[in-house]
Amino acid sequence: MSLARFYYDPSTEFDRLFDDALSARFHPHQAVTTNGRRAASTQRPSSFRPRMDLHENGSTNTVTATFELPGLKNEDINIDVHNSRLTIAGESTTSQEQDEAGYAVRERSYGKFSRVLQLPQGTKPEDVKAKMEHGVLTVTFPKASPEQQPVRIAIA
Repeated sequence: MSLARFYYDPSTEFDRLFDDALSARFHPHQAVTTNGRRAASTQRPSSFRPRMDLHENGSTNTVTATFELPGLKNEDINIDVHNSRLTIAGESTTSQEQDEAGYAVRERSYGKFSRVLQLPQGTKPEDVKAKMEHGVLTVTFPKASPEQQPVRIAIA
């Protein structure tokens, strides 16, 4: 007898609940079949939110953001810095190519994604480093330096 390991993430189910509720409200033309699935002809491409870990390293004064992006290549991902905001965006189309019929369980997400991180003031775009290895994107940038931290001023 083999046991299958199943990872349950309640936040993903919670996000899916709101996505379904909001899509029904703002896209009422999308028909839902009797089994609760959207009809294949009207199904919208879903978006997903890649998992992210954010780690601050005090000894090197850096912040590292790690994103799970399985199946994506470097050219599928855009990284932009604008107004002290780091935007990681792209699109995963791996699951879209398969026919909808025949699935009993479908947990893999696909579609467009975008994640935005606030950079410390004064961070230059050339200070942001990114590398992709085995479906994991690692973005590193400097943490706010002590001179950039707020200073409390005493009232005289």
